[in-house]
Amino acid sequence: MPNSSQDSVPHPLPSAKVRAIAEFMWEQSPGHFDGALSKILVSQASGSACLDFRISSYLPGAHVAMHLHESKEQIYYFLEGEGLLELGAEKTLVRPHQFAFIPAHLPHALSNTGLGHLVFLVITTATTRV
Repeated sequence: MPNSSQDSVPHPLPSAKVRAIAEFMWEQSPGHFDGALSKILVSQASGSACLDFRISSYLPGAHVAMHLHESKEQIYYFLEGEGLLELGAEKTLVRPHQFAFIPAHLPHALSNTGLGHLVFLVITTATTRV
C-alpha cells in the first residue's frame, strides 16, 4: 500500500550544481539597514524545500533590527569582523569562528560594532516542511 503522504504527489528533485558566490548580487533585505547586505545562495527560489543559505557582509554600523521567526531555525557562523548579537535579552560580542544557534520564536538582532566588515554565514531551515 503506498504511503499517501509521500507517494501521492511526485516532487521533482532540484538539480545539484556547483556555483560561484560571484554569480549572486548583494541584496539588502527588509529590516536590514546601513549596508547590511546578503547574497542568497540557496533558497526556495533555487529549488530548496526548506533550506536557506546566505553569506552576509555588514559595513561598520550596519544592523538587522530585532525580529523573530515563527517557524524557522537559524545558525549564524561568523567569518570576519566583530559585532554585537542580541538573543532575547542577552547581548554577546561575536568574532570569527564563533556561531550562534537561533531557535524559532527567539527575538534576535545583530549589529556590526567593529572597525571592518562583519562577514558571516546564515543557514536557515523551516521547522515544518513546506
